Amino acid sequence: MLSDNNSCGSKLLLALPDDIFAVVTRSLKPKDVFNLSLCCRSLYVHASSDKVWLTQCELLGVIPHKDLIEWRKGVNSYKALCRFLVYVQPLIGIWVHQNPELGNVVYVMPGFISLVGCRIIPQELGPLGIDEGPILWSPVFEILGNVDGSSAFIFHGRERGNNYMYPGSIKGIDRNCNVLLLEVEPRQQKDGGKLVHSKSFAGNPNPVDKEFSRKICPSDRGLSMSQRIQGSKPSVPFSRLAFVDRKKLLEVVTSQIRVKVSQSGDGLCFPCLETEDFNKLSERHVRLMQLYDNELSTDPTQSDLGEIRKLFDNSHRDAYRSQGSKKKSLVGYFRDSFKSIIGKSSLEHTKHSSSGGSNKHAQFQDFLRSGDTIGLTLHASTARLSSYRAWPNMHESRFALYKLAEQEPLTGQEHAGLWAGTFGWPPGKPSADKPGKALFFLLLSYVESQGERHLIGTKILEGTHYVLHPNGSAMFVVNINEPSDESFPWACDGDSDVLDLKEVFSGEGIANGYGFRYPGSKPGSLFVFEDGMLVFTWKESRAALTLQRVNLQDLLKKGERVPPLPPIANFAYLTKSYSNVYAGFSNALHPTSSPRTDRS
Repeated sequence: MLSDNNSCGSKLLLALPDDIFAVVTRSLKPKDVFNLSLCCRSLYVHASSDKVWLTQCELLGVIPHKDLIEWRKGVNSYKALCRFLVYVQPLIGIWVHQNPELGNVVYVMPGFISLVGCRIIPQELGPLGIDEGPILWSPVFEILGNVDGSSAFIFHGRERGNNYMYPGSIKGIDRNCNVLLLEVEPRQQKDGGKLVHSKSFAGNPNPVDKEFSRKICPSDRGLSMSQRIQGSKPSVPFSRLAFVDRKKLLEVVTSQIRVKVSQSGDGLCFPCLETEDFNKLSERHVRLMQLYDNELSTDPTQSDLGEIRKLFDNSHRDAYRSQGSKKKSLVGYFRDSFKSIIGKSSLEHTKHSSSGGSNKHAQFQDFLRSGDTIGLTLHASTARLSSYRAWPNMHESRFALYKLAEQEPLTGQEHAGLWAGTFGWPPGKPSADKPGKALFFLLLSYVESQGERHLIGTKILEGTHYVLHPNGSAMFVVNINEPSDESFPWACDGDSDVLDLKEVFSGEGIANGYGFRYPGSKPGSLFVFEDGMLVFTWKESRAALTLQRVNLQDLLKKGERVPPLPPIANFAYLTKSYSNVYAGFSNALHPTSSPRTDRS
């Protein structure tokens, strides 16, 4: 309850001009500014001004000042905008998955009053080079900001030649999240069918302050919104279901909630460097939010559990009816075979897969019993993940993306960050007589090992037609404590310019080893040039990997959008693949006759 300004001793602060008060609050975090506004009614008005919250938005550093001005036009206040930015900021960065082995990189970046998850397509270097050429990408998901600062989740996919959106809700975003999960969550209904777990994009502007406090100071992390509202016991987690049940649920739910994307919905997701047409971006954002509001009565983010149960019951009933016509001695064999096709229930799956009588997976019916409806959710959680050479060890059967830990390029680790390049010397742009080269993306990071400091170049994406090295491989490892006096093998670059060498480090580069999964290494050197270019060369073969630092956000703003994969595979491609599953898109600009082959 707010007190008057006499009892809280706020006269000194209230006497400050608005500009000075905004400067004072620069030293506070958003939650501190919000708590300050609760001291008294007068401070509430003072601390809720646009000047104060514009300052807080700037301090977050998510988008530049000029974009903040444009985003403000689509929300109620800078306070609402700050609420949205604080909530979604942990998602910004590079997310990956092990499959396909060529690379599965999703970069989450600001759009327009939104965040956009963009998949970088494995591709060859175009004729304009890295800086000027359009990089190919496809949309994975968007998180839209509503006028009150609440958020809406949209998942992208493509089915039968059409692009679709799959609206859902956000289960939660941890401050230090490193795993991004696509899940299904049962929900409760009341009051004539309206969801207690209301859609995150359909918030009421009136309780913004209370909700904003919860977003920036979560005390009930780990519980869904429906559980917080009802105070119910935690339901069976989606992750405890058997893989076949989780896959089947995602397929069924996405098929029921999908909305065909209009031409306007397929427009710009973020401002391009050349045009930066904020009017078109604003129109698209308004249309998407209106789409949700128009469908609010039926709630496109959720499906009826009765239909889900009926689908699974019918599939199992058909399975048993088919099995009954078989010979008695073959009943067990056909039961297992048929269920592998239609998807086993976790109850039956437990009987066959558990050991020692312990239940490995939760029962499917127990999961559905906790709600009346079911919907798609995005859950950004924090997990204890081990890693090897900056690459996280991942679960093979989870519909998840994993965040890469990016080091800042600071003194002593100047080369940390994202780099891109190609094999071969001299570096340069492809021409008609020299076809495009495969574009590689590497994450460079520093590690301490046995008292020595190493720089590791981890491959996160390669644009070959058939994978050369496993995803997450260390393309090279050099010892920063071992400078070398080795000379660069070439005297000049492709333009006959003399090279200005800065320093050289000895190390090892990846080579064929004991099969695909266990590559070996051979001696090499990393050459650092004054213009910032890095070149790693293998001594024996004289092969050269030339790299330059890149900014993915700038590259995507100049990029070319291509259609996404089918919905589930568009989030996490769990099928083991060694070829370019996006070949149909990447070949549009760079034709190839190489066959596409998948290994399962």
